[in-house]
Amino acid sequence: MSNNSPIYRVNDLLKAEEAPEGVVMVQGWVRTIRNSKAFSFIELNDGSSLKNFQIVADASLDGYAENVQAASVGASMTVTGQVVASQGGGQAWEMQADAVTLVGHAQEDYPLQKKGHSMQFMRSIAHLRPRSNLFGAVFRVRSRMAYAIHQFFQERGFVYVHTPIITASDCEGAGEMFRVAATKGDGLAEGEEEFFGKPTYLTVSGQLEGETFACALSNIYTFGPTFRAENSNTTRHASEFWMIEPEMAFCDLEGDMNVAEEMVTYLIQDALDHCADDLEFFGKFVDKGLLERLRLVVEKPFVRVTYEEAVSLLQESGKSFEYPVEFGVNLQSEHERYLTEEHFQCPVTVYNYPAGVKPFYMRRNDDDRTVAAMDVLVPGIGEIVGGSQREERLDILEKNLAEHDLSLEDYSWYVDLRRYGSVPHAGFGLGFERLLMFITGVSNIRDVIPFPRTPGSAEF
Repeated sequence: MSNNSPIYRVNDLLKAEEAPEGVVMVQGWVRTIRNSKAFSFIELNDGSSLKNFQIVADASLDGYAENVQAASVGASMTVTGQVVASQGGGQAWEMQADAVTLVGHAQEDYPLQKKGHSMQFMRSIAHLRPRSNLFGAVFRVRSRMAYAIHQFFQERGFVYVHTPIITASDCEGAGEMFRVAATKGDGLAEGEEEFFGKPTYLTVSGQLEGETFACALSNIYTFGPTFRAENSNTTRHASEFWMIEPEMAFCDLEGDMNVAEEMVTYLIQDALDHCADDLEFFGKFVDKGLLERLRLVVEKPFVRVTYEEAVSLLQESGKSFEYPVEFGVNLQSEHERYLTEEHFQCPVTVYNYPAGVKPFYMRRNDDDRTVAAMDVLVPGIGEIVGGSQREERLDILEKNLAEHDLSLEDYSWYVDLRRYGSVPHAGFGLGFERLLMFITGVSNIRDVIPFPRTPGSAEF
């Protein structure tokens, strides 16, 4: 066995147009193994591909009994050998092993055997589920989408800003935040009840801090974890999730919608281009209409309607909704999906929402009853992006804070932006997990985040 053999990823070998010359090395975990007296077939996977790489190990190999026959599903191994044309179907290349080293045994109770497992069971072994076909595919797509998000904004000259995880501000004014306190053992540390000298919380959004940088660097974006202490156990809610939040100076609502729609289209196209095998797997085993739905969003232009027009369409639809719709109420998922899947049959951007259902920072329209807010809706999931033009007028922002019972002193730094060179500016938030649910067809947010935090559950 040569330690100088080049190491190849399984995905690179599977997609190679020509077999690499000489002896090469692969490393990974055994998915299946079939032993006979003369040789063994090993299916190895290193996480780089949905498909496994086949290795043929002859019984004459040194250490055959202790390194090959002793291996089982879940074991890790290093294999060196020559890549040759496969004698069987399903793959172009396979490896004729020169040496096999069993790196780590897998005990008999290894839970990921070759049978179906429920999603609930897989959540209970979140430390092992990335080795399965489904979750390996989910987290490869997650990685690619994180890269594509940075690529989208960097290509357009946006500056990446890290906003604080610990904050004294409640961006949404909802009060559903996790309090931060210093502890000693199981209780509060003596004299440290307010570690920062005031009540602090885990952030629900980096938007407010992001605005300060937009008012200096013009176009910025944040991409980080956010937290919501909402006691909800639905398939769409988690206590910890990731948000992408761009902020753009000298930008109005129309410009905001343009960037949001362009970003959604860009990300889905990137997934189609770079995650084809994984998306094909999702389309076969998770959601048979997935690929058609993704292509629809890429190929069809977004329709834009005002909130008031959307409410009228819903009221005139003849549909019986679980939640009655009227002006002044938030649209529910069933309303959003009707608009995208049945009425327009394409992605939809709804804008100009009632002021009463939106946060204090959104710009009041001239009608004094709506704000310059927008939501981007897609088939199969509903809202995927929410944003607005921000209120840049000092007097109206101060009035909004008072109407929402928020302290002017607590938000003095935010108000200062309207005192010193205020400009029209806008932004939006994209829930990363919501995007992943749409792109993969996976219906539960717990299954697109590595270690989900939900009410009553903070395992691993």
